[in-house]
Amino acid sequence: MNEQHNQGVLGQTHRKRNYKPAIIIITILINGLVALLAGLPGVDNFNAFDVKILPLMNAIFNSFTFLFLLAALIAILKGNVTVHRRFIYAAFITTTFFLVTYVAHHFLSASTPYGGTGVMAGIYYFILITHIILAAVIVPLALTSVARAWNMENERHRKIARWTMPLWLYVSLTGVIVYIMISPYY
Repeated sequence: MNEQHNQGVLGQTHRKRNYKPAIIIITILINGLVALLAGLPGVDNFNAFDVKILPLMNAIFNSFTFLFLLAALIAILKGNVTVHRRFIYAAFITTTFFLVTYVAHHFLSASTPYGGTGVMAGIYYFILITHIILAAVIVPLALTSVARAWNMENERHRKIARWTMPLWLYVSLTGVIVYIMISPYY
């Protein structure tokens, strides 16, 4: 009877929520906005500040996201859930800052073409294309991963996090690499 009472109390202290509608809406909004911005020409005669600073900020935020994710991975491999959670939240914050500066940059200025040729162009476009595709995929994966953790669905969280973590690490790292490769052409 005591076990049933404890299970009842535990069940009442944590109620699972359905995050799926929010995940779908957020994914559509973010990926739709990014796709929409890809086709816009940029704002003419914008001079409130130098928009060339925004790609650098994107790279800085992506760098921090990568480092926070790496620290979160190390923490969870060591069994420290609290530190893992804090670094995941930090990664979500820097990713949000990245998204704001990315949207601002692509709204305010036209796309910058890559000026390299030959093998370097092939490497650049491979990294860029995989980065773009996986960045779109990581949105619902990261949101689903955190939702499962919030719902205390630990086994389901682990299963999706095995995909989410390496993909998110790849996306954040390749975002920095893309910036480094294209920055001479800004």
